[in-house]
Amino acid sequence: MGKRVAVVLAGCGVYDGSEIHEASAVLVHLSREGAQAEIYAPDVDQMHVVDHVKGQPTQEKRNVLVESARIARGNIKDLAKLNVTGLDALIIPGGFGVAKNLSTWATQGKNCIISKEVEGVLKSFHAAKKPIGLCCISPVLAAKLFPGCELTVGHDTECEKWPYAKTAETMKELGCKHVNKHVTEVHVDVKNQLVTTSAFMCNAPIHEIYDGIGKMVKEVVRLA
Repeated sequence: MGKRVAVVLAGCGVYDGSEIHEASAVLVHLSREGAQAEIYAPDVDQMHVVDHVKGQPTQEKRNVLVESARIARGNIKDLAKLNVTGLDALIIPGGFGVAKNLSTWATQGKNCIISKEVEGVLKSFHAAKKPIGLCCISPVLAAKLFPGCELTVGHDTECEKWPYAKTAETMKELGCKHVNKHVTEVHVDVKNQLVTTSAFMCNAPIHEIYDGIGKMVKEVVRLA
């Protein structure tokens, strides 16, 4: 029997939901590892809806669970129904939805609030010493909840390749240790059972992002 891994999504689309390539890569690599993905999302409205052609917010309203169901091919559950007891691990892909719909990081940075459901799920897996995989921007959730933990969002010096490196500095201000890693690498915090990789925090070829997520998934399944 393969490991049962909860995958929490935040909508559908990089600018206002889960990053679709990251979510897809997680599901592909879980399948390759013989693990069973159980997909969840909160039944809440998105912070806003972004036109992905123009990169501008629109007046539309969309629901995070309904939009996430697009990625899950309809096989998805309300996050409120997640029971950590029957699951072996948790993975949260990135995308701005993590910073907009799962938390208020996009508008408040280190002073953000994490949604109660998301906080409860993360703390439940952490307390049960079950591994948590986070990529792209989603490590900020652990930085906020688990002071002293070790994480990577790639590099902490901003440049063309690492346009979001200031995120690492903000995470350090929350009391966590940031470890610089290349996009194809992961960092494992054994004490906190956290596995992180940078994914699209890096301007890198998509196959390198895919490979980094693959290593993250492999480590999560190994630890489970």
